[in-house]
Amino acid sequence: MNHSTRRRPDDISAVPQIATLDDLREHLQWAIELEHATLPQYLCALYSLERERNPDAVRAVTGVFVEEMLHLALVANLLNAVGGRPELDTPRMLPRHPRRLPHGDPSLELSLLPFGPAALDQFLRLEQPAPPDAPAQSDRYATIGQFYAAIEEGLRELCARLGEAEVFRGDRTRQVRDCHFRYTAGRLVEVTDLASASAALEEIVEQGEGLLRGQVWDGDRDVHHPEREEVAHYYRFRELRAGRRYRRGDTPQSGPTGEPLRVDPGGIRRMRPNPRLDDHLPGSPIRVAQDEFNRTYCVLLHQLEEAFDGSPRLFPVATGTMYRLRMHAEALMAMPDGVDTTAGPTFDYVPPELRGRPPSHGRRIVVLPDGPYLVHGGTALRRKTKIVSPENQDALTWKTGADLETEPTYALCRCGHSHTKPFCDGTHAHIGFDGTENATVTPYRELRHVHDGIGISLQRVGELCVHAAFCVGATRPIAKMLDDTDDPDVRSNIMGRVDHCPSGSYTYALERGGETIEVDLPQAVSVLEEEDGLAGPLWVTGGVPVLRADGRFLETRNRTTLCRCGHSSTKPLCDGTHRTIGFREEPDAAHASKEGKTP
Repeated sequence: MNHSTRRRPDDISAVPQIATLDDLREHLQWAIELEHATLPQYLCALYSLERERNPDAVRAVTGVFVEEMLHLALVANLLNAVGGRPELDTPRMLPRHPRRLPHGDPSLELSLLPFGPAALDQFLRLEQPAPPDAPAQSDRYATIGQFYAAIEEGLRELCARLGEAEVFRGDRTRQVRDCHFRYTAGRLVEVTDLASASAALEEIVEQGEGLLRGQVWDGDRDVHHPEREEVAHYYRFRELRAGRRYRRGDTPQSGPTGEPLRVDPGGIRRMRPNPRLDDHLPGSPIRVAQDEFNRTYCVLLHQLEEAFDGSPRLFPVATGTMYRLRMHAEALMAMPDGVDTTAGPTFDYVPPELRGRPPSHGRRIVVLPDGPYLVHGGTALRRKTKIVSPENQDALTWKTGADLETEPTYALCRCGHSHTKPFCDGTHAHIGFDGTENATVTPYRELRHVHDGIGISLQRVGELCVHAAFCVGATRPIAKMLDDTDDPDVRSNIMGRVDHCPSGSYTYALERGGETIEVDLPQAVSVLEEEDGLAGPLWVTGGVPVLRADGRFLETRNRTTLCRCGHSSTKPLCDGTHRTIGFREEPDAAHASKEGKTP
């Protein structure tokens, strides 16, 4: 789509109708922008609440935010189902606040506010239900429900005219599925036809406005109190505004008449409304913190776009980034800024080239801070199993298995606790994984120790050893075998064992100072399994570059081993600790309740 011709929210020359598939895709992209536009407002209110002093308000706002994330995924599924491509990592997602709701009623402005009456009034206006007889509105809609009604009308008309197969012709592998959203009983619908598309739209509208545009409840059970019915977004904000819960028998007209719902004003961080970057000089503490928040938020947008653009397994990675975002925001709101007010996030767009990381073109592995490895460029992923002799467990070779199914970009677990190993499921965010990197960036050549034999010169960097044991040999270490290298069979044995060293701790040349001879290995990532089912490191071969979380590259080598047990002292490199702790791929029961959840 040519975005230079995109209609502006204040363009009153025409109200666009959904008459073609291109119209439908355009309106679903608007829906992406609409669902995203609500997130900064809810996040500011949520971050301003002290969790210990206002647990009920935190649960209410968190629930709404998580369901808006669910709505974003549902709309992305809709757009992918009809052959579109969701876009999130773009400047138009983050105009300066106060801002208008994309293509909505121009009288509605959205501001970044701390939790309180003004924020709640804004949320009530944003989530207000459409009247029962309200018409569908494809642009400048008075309510969100009316906009989605127009999308559903357009879908039905296009299906009737073109047929469902023509409308729903998108690649089904792009659907986000099997993703559990914490704090909601809502459903993530996989969209494949008109019935599932209608179910996705119904889920969005009912969670926001209630059942049948006339009920307080949204049709789900309250995840915190399963004995209760769940209240739709609009009515959750009415509860907070009134200081009371809805109970059975209450109606939109009666208002909430149930038990008190208290908010402690002393437990609210008083963020300055609509903070701006240019309020503070570059390099000042608040500006530095705001810039860091904005970079992280734009990384989140990029991860969501990748998840919706053919790599749906990345969705849990994005949820982990949300936890880092919260830490940045709470740090900001602890910084005084004005009279009795604190600093806050600005939600400004940061171009990719200014996020501290080079663009991920081609095959590349990027280490996320306290998170997983992101593998770009369609790099092959396979398993390799160590073969040992049955008599003495002497390491002999690696057996290569079939390639694992991956997406263009995929995430591999680094914390050791994912329940979908070797892939990341977001658990690192819930367990507070510390991925601090201690690996040396000193080149191999400067660290190596050289041991000469006859016709061979061994080179070794002990810091890279992962204790795979190919250098040990059946009877003696290869360093001792150098004494007999006048025998060509001994030399050949040494060379073969060095070639099987996954970390490249050992390498060899034919003479001291000569060119290092490396085995020809493909650009790939291998998941290693060692003897007795022990889970080994990730073996990166063929010179795939690895970018550390601190923005520095590891030395690009033919062989590199990355930690995936989470306990190496030389992260992101493996140091063999997986052997001492008996690391295996089976799920850790202690974290079984935390799989793939959204903050």
